[in-house]
Amino acid sequence: MSETLIHNNTTSNRQPTVGLVQNFKPGDQALVEKVLADVKALGVKELRTNISWAEYVTPAGKQWYNWLIPHLAKAVKILPCFCDTPTNLALSPRPSSPPKDPKAFADFLQIFLTDLGKHFEWVELWNEPNKKEAYDYTLDKSWSAFAAMISAAAKLAKAHGKKTVLGGMSPIDPHWLQLMFEQNAMQNIDAVGVHGFPDVYDQQWEGWDENINKVKSVLAANNSPAEIWITEAGFSTWQHDEYKQLEEFRQVLKADVTKVFWSNVLDTNTDSFSESSLYADEREYYFGLKRADSSPKLLYRLWADHGLAGVYKFSCIKRKTSFNPSEKYSLITGGAGFVGTNLAKRLLEEGKRVLILDNLSRPGVERNVQWLEDNYGDRLEVYVGDMRNLQMVKMLMRNASEVYHFAAQVAVTTSLDFPINDFDINARGIVNVLEAIRTQDNPPPLVFTSTNKVYGGLEDLQFIADGSRYNPSDKNILKNGISEERPLDFHSPYGCSKGAADQYVIDYARTYGIQAVVFRMSCIYGPHQYGTEDQGWVAHFAIRAIENKAISIYGDGKQVRDVLFVEDLVDAFVLAQKHMPEISGQAFNIGGGPENTTSLLELLQTIGEFQGHKIPLNFDNWRPGDQHYYVSDIRKLRKATGWYPKHSVQEGVSKLFRWLCEARGLELPADFSMVEEKEHTKVALA
Repeated sequence: MSETLIHNNTTSNRQPTVGLVQNFKPGDQALVEKVLADVKALGVKELRTNISWAEYVTPAGKQWYNWLIPHLAKAVKILPCFCDTPTNLALSPRPSSPPKDPKAFADFLQIFLTDLGKHFEWVELWNEPNKKEAYDYTLDKSWSAFAAMISAAAKLAKAHGKKTVLGGMSPIDPHWLQLMFEQNAMQNIDAVGVHGFPDVYDQQWEGWDENINKVKSVLAANNSPAEIWITEAGFSTWQHDEYKQLEEFRQVLKADVTKVFWSNVLDTNTDSFSESSLYADEREYYFGLKRADSSPKLLYRLWADHGLAGVYKFSCIKRKTSFNPSEKYSLITGGAGFVGTNLAKRLLEEGKRVLILDNLSRPGVERNVQWLEDNYGDRLEVYVGDMRNLQMVKMLMRNASEVYHFAAQVAVTTSLDFPINDFDINARGIVNVLEAIRTQDNPPPLVFTSTNKVYGGLEDLQFIADGSRYNPSDKNILKNGISEERPLDFHSPYGCSKGAADQYVIDYARTYGIQAVVFRMSCIYGPHQYGTEDQGWVAHFAIRAIENKAISIYGDGKQVRDVLFVEDLVDAFVLAQKHMPEISGQAFNIGGGPENTTSLLELLQTIGEFQGHKIPLNFDNWRPGDQHYYVSDIRKLRKATGWYPKHSVQEGVSKLFRWLCEARGLELPADFSMVEEKEHTKVALA
């Protein structure tokens, strides 16, 4: 790792080595492999893990550690932290108890080091010894037993050629450390460990500098050359605050210590909770850089994508902390997404102030916000936060002159795997927004983006395969599309959560008199879209083609959608706010309409022509809730506001393709301009 990092435009000549923390239980082989893969992805070379003395003496314990330690050592430098008293050797039958014989700990260490000591250089002696839950000092009020235990263990470790870390203090307590010197426990200690969990467990946190300086003073007063290590630091995202986790990581990197071990790699899997876990502290389970399902949090993404210096790379990742009541702004939730970015661009160009609220959970969206800041920074404000925090939403709503709510869990497939999370974000999220609006003296008007999935799978309609596409047998639907008169029929957890949100908006307009409209959107595409297989499929197809990768099709590819270029959607947003008094409380279907339809196969043919070769395809089974055909009847919105799409499918896709190539620093394919001109000619003749 490099010797310098950039910290908010200042340079530090000395930085700590960064390691990670993850503990394992017997049988956690799969977890071990996941963690090692993530450690490698982050470029980390050191891992701290607990070695439970109590676990080691069980029938399976020794066998487990005999596998674990050599296996870890092949990939990383290990810092084993030895702790937990076997109940049969303890003064009281629990792992936090002092042992009856303090030298028993050194006897255990002797066995472990003899068998496995060749795999590591340092040992950490106990974990959080001044915390009652980890070492019950009420059974050792003078700390004499602990000092004797550590002194014997450190001497033994030194005889084996090991260096020793005094188990991390939590809280950081210079008086306790001084007591360890007075109890003669420090003769063979090479580093003093400290722990810190600001605003999680350490509510009266004074900052790393002040805490580290207190430890330095004790070491200096006792003429100790021991290093200072932060053997565990972290932030729990139990309140969905991934920005705060990033900020705490940035702060700990500035600490004047030799090493920092960040906790943890992965969240605890709550599916494995026992009855006793029902009353546990929820904060304990969400310290990971990744969630239990292995999806990355914000800190992990920045670190993995851009290296350790990447946690400082994007100046846009911040929180507005002061608000002038006279400075109103357009509030865009989910504003880092591609729709929000294009809307923000339009509003900023019109001279408006814009505040983007986004948790930056979608990969790549930080690039959108950075682009906006670089081009319009004087009128752009950013608050990295999560919609599930009601008090935060209320705070940001106070200065909002108008609101666009795009923040959502957007993938059907994800909703099938995590329906509670889907509900929490989409349904609870909109209620937070509506409540925040309702409590204002002058409630700002709201545009909410719903989905065509509220109409379900359209199973009652007949669709006829016609060459490369499906068409409805109903001539009126073929001519005009699906209208707002279509009965609602929520399919999939995603359809249910977005449908519930859709109805909440309409009812709040009716019940509380707030001004709000719902857009039930079809497929939107355009610049600044980082499409995936599950969401943003037009951009996903183009990206895969540009990267010369095969594309997976679920079903037969004849599914038809009306697609709408994002600039046309932004026109609709602006018109909706302009006409809000007349259209409030209504839902509108919005998409490209019957004039701008394409099947998946037809779109891929167009992209293949841009790329200059046929796109390789893989076919798979239909997915739940997939519609054979969906085209929006857009006449209601047109009649109410005069809006209509200005971009044809060919024009819009060519603009998207051009942007995707430019964003990647790639030259356009040789045939692109010729195909683009041919498509423009077709449109003109039509």
